[in-house]
Amino acid sequence: MTSTRTRTRISKAVIPAAGLGTRFLPATKATPKEMLPVVDKPAIQYVVEEAVAAQLSDVLMVTGRNKRPLEDHFDRNYELEEALSRKGDDSRLARVRESSDLATMHYVRQGDPRGLGHAVLCAEPHVGDQPFAVLLGDDLIDPRDPLLPRMIDVQEQYGGSVVALMEVDPSSIHLYGSAAIVPTAHSDVVRVTDLVEKPKAAHAPSNYAVIGRYVLDPGVFEVLKKTQPGQGGEIQLTDALRELAHQETVAGPVHGVVFTGRRYDTGDRGDYLRAIVRLACEREDLGPDFRAWLRSYVDEEMQE
Repeated sequence: MTSTRTRTRISKAVIPAAGLGTRFLPATKATPKEMLPVVDKPAIQYVVEEAVAAQLSDVLMVTGRNKRPLEDHFDRNYELEEALSRKGDDSRLARVRESSDLATMHYVRQGDPRGLGHAVLCAEPHVGDQPFAVLLGDDLIDPRDPLLPRMIDVQEQYGGSVVALMEVDPSSIHLYGSAAIVPTAHSDVVRVTDLVEKPKAAHAPSNYAVIGRYVLDPGVFEVLKKTQPGQGGEIQLTDALRELAHQETVAGPVHGVVFTGRRYDTGDRGDYLRAIVRLACEREDLGPDFRAWLRSYVDEEMQE
């Protein structure tokens, strides 16, 4: 049954950012992993920019201890701005102000790190009874391959919730949530009938992995409140979506948008470095010199 709620254009985005970033220790001992630079912007800024590009101007960040730098980054820094203004450095001044002018930012603390599902549940008082987007900071989606606007369109058409799916090698499916799917009339849209969090390859329902973008019906909150800790002893958003996929409720069905564009995984050290190289190579101001150096470096390594 499709949701009977009055539908309004989605305007709110939730960004969970309470993780400890243990894979990047010791760099993340005192610095939030979301603030690690990708070229010359922190990773989290790319995510907020993606939300804003999808017309989601109201952003709630779910944070935890030692995450104050996130709030500082999206706030004004009057001392720095004044120093740059006195120097006449208008270019850097504009870039410093850019992050504080992006969106209306809100913050809530998760407290105990009890999993992604619990982080999303922390957003209920802010989100209310309207659909909303969730963007995970480890996944950077190239702005030339917009994903979130398509997901919002699908949610508005079908109701319920929408997850982003990407086909991965079977040897990697254990790192993701895996979706059982059936096709729809649209080649890039599928109906999700089951979800399994981080399955072994032999038990995965498919090679379609859930990546870090969701558009959720607010009915997910009631399911999350009843969801018991699962994989890793945490409350998994995947388990709540699985429950919604199994039953026809007022929260509607679960659909998936199959993404085939450019995605940069910054949650893994190797992929983080590869993301920096790719993005630096494509920058007009950095790319030509950087690509020339990279070719020279690779040639030297091949000769050794």
